[in-house]
Amino acid sequence: MTCDQSPKSFVALGSRLKGVPEVVTLGVKPNFLDYTPREQRLIKEAEVILFPTLNYAQFFTTLGKRIFPSLETYLYADEKIKQTTLFYMLGIPHPRTRFYFPLHHCEILKDFSFPFVAKLARGSARGRGVFLIKDQRDLEIYLTRTKVAYIQEYLPHERDLRVVLIGYDPVIAYWRIRAEEEFRTNISCGGTISFDAIDRSGVELACRVAWACKFNDVGLDLIHSGGRWYVIEANMKYGRQGLKLKGMKLKEIFRQKLLTGELFKQC
Repeated sequence: MTCDQSPKSFVALGSRLKGVPEVVTLGVKPNFLDYTPREQRLIKEAEVILFPTLNYAQFFTTLGKRIFPSLETYLYADEKIKQTTLFYMLGIPHPRTRFYFPLHHCEILKDFSFPFVAKLARGSARGRGVFLIKDQRDLEIYLTRTKVAYIQEYLPHERDLRVVLIGYDPVIAYWRIRAEEEFRTNISCGGTISFDAIDRSGVELACRVAWACKFNDVGLDLIHSGGRWYVIEANMKYGRQGLKLKGMKLKEIFRQKLLTGELFKQC
């Protein structure tokens, strides 16, 4: 392919669309000057850069170049404290949550009663780093794992709703049902997937949240408790199990949305 882009030719840095014929994947190089002159021209002339990674996403945004996914999708990935703050500022329903730095750990039990949920603010994907705190001993063990305590009210539930949105479009939604004797619904923690009777109101809330937060490649987790929906968190590295069970191929979903332009809704 020449440096002149046809209407159906796109440039990507990350490897998510590697092998898609309409996409030239250049790879992520630590120094911009590591790209050849031809590759630099491709990048500079591209109308949209796909999967630029957080590092390059910031630069392209400053330059006014469109990217996918959005800068916000990168900035809030694996950042529970930032996500919670954003949800509150946007008025998105979210379980009561507070953060405590070391000097304020003593205030946790003034604000929360057992049981409650404690999480590692980073690195808690697939249920790792998520704990049900039942007593003082559980709390003490948790506090040895992190300096910044992320404490959240516990909403008892048998299942949560995972909604995967690509280009703000909900491509799949499914229940994740927790295993017996397990409070987490993660598939890696023994949870199971069900597509039965998906609640449209939950999917509609997920769509509104994705638009409000500018998350255009995300798996949103929601819980229905006490007659209302709560958004738990946004997962930018969402699992593929639900898609596989439906016979859906993520790369093909991206390709079709890329070719129709649906991928670039306000990105």
